[in-house]
Amino acid sequence: MRVAIATLGCKVNQYDTAVMERLFHGKGWQRVGFDDAADAYVINSCTVTDRADADARRMARRARRNNPDSRVVMTGCYAQTSPQAVSRLDYVDYVVGLGRLPDLLSAVAGEATAPVSVSDLRREDTVRTLGISSFPGRTRAFVKIQEGCDLFCSFCIIPVARGRSRSVQPRQVLEEIERLAARGYREVVLTGVHLGGYGRDLDPVCDLPWLLEAISERGPALRVRISSLDPPEISQRLLDIVAADSRFCRHFHIPLQAGDDTVLDNMRRQYDTLSARRAIEMIRERIDDVCLGTDLITGFPGETEEQHENGLRFVRDLGLSYLHVFPYSQRSSTSAAKRWQPLADQVVHERAAGARALDRELRSRFLSSFVGKSGKALIETARDARTGLLKGYTDNYLPIVTEGPDHLMNSLVEVRMTGVANGKVEARVA
Repeated sequence: MRVAIATLGCKVNQYDTAVMERLFHGKGWQRVGFDDAADAYVINSCTVTDRADADARRMARRARRNNPDSRVVMTGCYAQTSPQAVSRLDYVDYVVGLGRLPDLLSAVAGEATAPVSVSDLRREDTVRTLGISSFPGRTRAFVKIQEGCDLFCSFCIIPVARGRSRSVQPRQVLEEIERLAARGYREVVLTGVHLGGYGRDLDPVCDLPWLLEAISERGPALRVRISSLDPPEISQRLLDIVAADSRFCRHFHIPLQAGDDTVLDNMRRQYDTLSARRAIEMIRERIDDVCLGTDLITGFPGETEEQHENGLRFVRDLGLSYLHVFPYSQRSSTSAAKRWQPLADQVVHERAAGARALDRELRSRFLSSFVGKSGKALIETARDARTGLLKGYTDNYLPIVTEGPDHLMNSLVEVRMTGVANGKVEARVA
């Protein structure tokens, strides 16, 4: 059987797709491109914004056009949070919630007994989508160590979609990293819905620094990147562990979401700008040449122009390396949607444009600061589409391009940075 998969959204979704692909392969099914004629199309959806929902519907319509006789299966966060709405779409045959892998296999095979299969993940206490030994199509592999979230920020629907926070046993995490290293991967990215919540639900209780120490002691032959941590989760102990082992990448993504205390309070974030600044300063004091990125939501309901400017000023003063900018998108079941009227779309998107201009400024400044320096880059298995050069990333997340032969792909290469062009660092193999 020929199966096509479209993956929308975050690293956790990409990991879940890798698990699906492993199961499909075990059935003897062949994965094909999404524009190919397939017997079944699976859309692993996201629901973090209205646009994400629309993207999932668009992919489902596209699947039906590709093969009108195929089965179209919607899974992922959109399927989990809006199963009845999705089931009413005439171009979707089956709706399967998160973690229901047996039902997903039945739906893909056309053997499901019901068109909708979704359970309440707030009652779930284990991580069910787990276990990979490869990550098809990628030079670096994602390793899911945690699922769900208990924070309930006022703008976010993900705790409803993914359920309560639950962690993968350390032994399983270590075994998966070693399997990936044995398969030739040179970098893994530790990922989760709320990575900083790792270990609190385990018996015995542990935390992310404990897991990083265990990884360091096992000494895998690859780099380890940490995907995302909130400011309160940055501790001196965690930084000491990262600084002491060169396998850990000098890269922290700290999703601030806003840079004004009133807005942060309305978002129900667990910190203010002062504690966020202290966390950033603590990282810089301990780790040289570190890359520091953030997420920023623009146009949060009730945000004034002054508060928006406060946020941009705060982010600029921090001297971050890059921003991921998200125009606010109302999710009907969140407390923000129930409490405040959204701002006009034009205001939201104008503020997003200003934040993206700041992102370009910060990226340019960060990349330019490394010209003349050296570092190790993991060369990817595909060349840069525009230039035909080899491309890759250093441990501190510098995107580099360099001349060189194909045999350097999927290897860590010492490079010297010589310039910046088109958002990438030009480098020469040392």
